[in-house]
Amino acid sequence: MTATRTFTLDDPIIIGDEEKIPAGTVITVRKPGSGELRGLALNNLLQLDVASLETLAPRITSPTIFKPLAAAMAPNDMLQFGTEVVDFLLPKAAKPVSPTE
Repeated sequence: MTATRTFTLDDPIIIGDEEKIPAGTVITVRKPGSGELRGLALNNLLQLDVASLETLAPRITSPTIFKPLAAAMAPNDMLQFGTEVVDFLLPKAAKPVSPTE
């Protein structure tokens, strides 16, 4: 399994009137280790809890999506991020078998 995944922001991250990260930016998400998950409930992450994802984002993203930036993400981009996180957390047995395996 790969230790990183990427997704592309569909919408810019804007705080106030300032565009912090433009649409089209590729965000790299690194597989979290136990240290990055400290203080978070895995169940909340699996349920795509936004507050938990906002806390985790700066720990595993590049460019770094700090908590205020994560809070300003469009819902569709937060879902993309959360989907990558969930994929890292699920055991192999819980994932569908791909045709190439």
